[in-house]
Amino acid sequence: MEFRHLRYFLVLAEELHFGRAARRLAISQPPLSLNIQQLEASVGARLLTRNSKSVQLTAAGLAFVPAARALLDQAALAASLAKDVGEGMAGSLTIGFSGTMLFSGLPAILDRFQLSHPRLRLLLKELSSSEQLRELAQDRLDLGFVHTTRVPPELSHIPVASQAFWACLPAGHALAASPALALGELRGEPFAVVSRAVSPDYHERILALCAESGFDPEIRYELRHWLSVVSLVAQGMGVALVPATLRQSAMAGAVFVPLDDTRRPYETHCLWKTSRDSPALAAFVHAVQKSLPLPL
Repeated sequence: MEFRHLRYFLVLAEELHFGRAARRLAISQPPLSLNIQQLEASVGARLLTRNSKSVQLTAAGLAFVPAARALLDQAALAASLAKDVGEGMAGSLTIGFSGTMLFSGLPAILDRFQLSHPRLRLLLKELSSSEQLRELAQDRLDLGFVHTTRVPPELSHIPVASQAFWACLPAGHALAASPALALGELRGEPFAVVSRAVSPDYHERILALCAESGFDPEIRYELRHWLSVVSLVAQGMGVALVPATLRQSAMAGAVFVPLDDTRRPYETHCLWKTSRDSPALAAFVHAVQKSLPLPL
């Protein structure tokens, strides 16, 4: 049984006349008759009765009409889906991100992309930079937003943001009202940081910044998420250096003060496996590039 057989049968079932059906199909009557015979042989039942004056559907033919329409509809849907997937308009993408991306333009990118690709399903996974690199290597992510400059050679990348570190202080801290502060003023304070295992680049930058300011930070709290860091500071338990974009968290009890030294910025890169041949992935990367620079 071929889809051509089904199309010919349905037109003939509507016209109940070989001549009219053949004209609609832009073929002659003999090929139409042959295709109907082939279909009946495939089905194993007579679908039509015909004589020199009329064509009628048999009981089997009447039952076959809705089934034939459903088969053709499913084939058309499958073809449309395959076309859309091939053009990056359907399917799914799994995207990794670190928490700060929620304050760095990612929601706006997702909203705009989803409007132009409504049949493409976006799956979001919050992961640390190191976790995203592992997931990308094992093909469990299509794309990630990471805070590292150490990009494996098998990954393509584009820089999407570079922002300064700010001091995050409890609202009652003596330096909370400062227009800016020198990092050395936080010497001896208990620091809250994202752990080295979660974000090794960030961890090393904090240590390097403090060393350049002449002290080793007293790291009292190592956490997994940036908002946990800000929340701990808001409770008056310590201080932190955080990406400037976390000012948008607006967490009560936490104050953000710029540093007078903006060296060693916090960088964000969009990464994906170079070998991945995915129109949907290419479309999303293009959307990210169109959105640069991301708001901080």
